[in-house]
Amino acid sequence: MALLLAIVTAAGCGSAPAKRPGGYYKDDGPGDSAKLAAAGDAVPRHEPLHRWANRPYEALGKRYVPLTRIGPFQQRGSASWYGKRFHGKPTSSGEPYDMYAMSAAHPILPIPSYARVTNLANGRTVLVRVNDRGPFHDGRVIDLSYAAAHKLGYVAAGSARVLVEQVVPGGVPLALH
Repeated sequence: MALLLAIVTAAGCGSAPAKRPGGYYKDDGPGDSAKLAAAGDAVPRHEPLHRWANRPYEALGKRYVPLTRIGPFQQRGSASWYGKRFHGKPTSSGEPYDMYAMSAAHPILPIPSYARVTNLANGRTVLVRVNDRGPFHDGRVIDLSYAAAHKLGYVAAGSARVLVEQVVPGGVPLALH
């Protein structure tokens, strides 16, 4: 559990606030434009849930209980992103973070799982694979990879209001009833 908390705290906190409003850490972006252009949506597929990353945990004094099944989930809130500072470091799933992959950190969505994220300001949508924990800042609901934030058009702003919908393999968001 201590190892999981250390990984969650170190890798899942890529949403640290920028040093200047609307920007990013000077060493955190922008990235390789060819890799950004090549980044495509994650393709949902059936995967077994991670044995350790879906256990209840505590981060920054708050307790989280991750979902342990793929099911209806919808959430609105603020999205942030993480880039070079975390590139190559382990995620909560143990996989290396790739700022050019379409991935995300979420406090309670199952690991791994898939989500459709829509930027409410411009209507752009991406599909991401959730493989990390975070963000742990009030008001933020998801941290996206640099590539996903770039595709949604909010890298320079640092954050955006989004709709997060869990997706089942086959690409269909599960609607809440």
